[in-house]
Amino acid sequence: MRGHRVRETRATTPVFPPGRYGRRRDGRRRLAVPILFGVLVLAASILLTVRLYQRYGDPDYDPQIVGWTDVTTTGMTIDFRVRVPPGGSAVCVLRARSYDGAEVGRRTVTVTARGGARVAEGSERVTTTAVASHGDVLRCQPPG
Repeated sequence: MRGHRVRETRATTPVFPPGRYGRRRDGRRRLAVPILFGVLVLAASILLTVRLYQRYGDPDYDPQIVGWTDVTTTGMTIDFRVRVPPGGSAVCVLRARSYDGAEVGRRTVTVTARGGARVAEGSERVTTTAVASHGDVLRCQPPG
């Protein structure tokens, strides 16, 4: 192919008429908004994590059902223990349920660990509206 010269072309950015296609971007990304959004999401996540741990994640106030006795048509005695800070106390919600799972009695009690113990034990009578089949400790939390 003699005599034919290959023409060299350079890629250039197209030129658009002004005001016709809106504002052109210069290629740089605006990072301030996504970074700010990320920081806000991170701060909210940390705040939520701390609040949920304070409310539900504390290993203290962890109740354990021991059993139930003296079941009658008007009540049941629920035996339980709860882990508390050394020598501390806990407010616990006890519940009695019937065979079909319906709640037939509920009581809120305060139990205190004796001496410097980390476990408070309780044996509390819960008044019921029908014969209960089992008892539960719904939750325990610090007093106040």
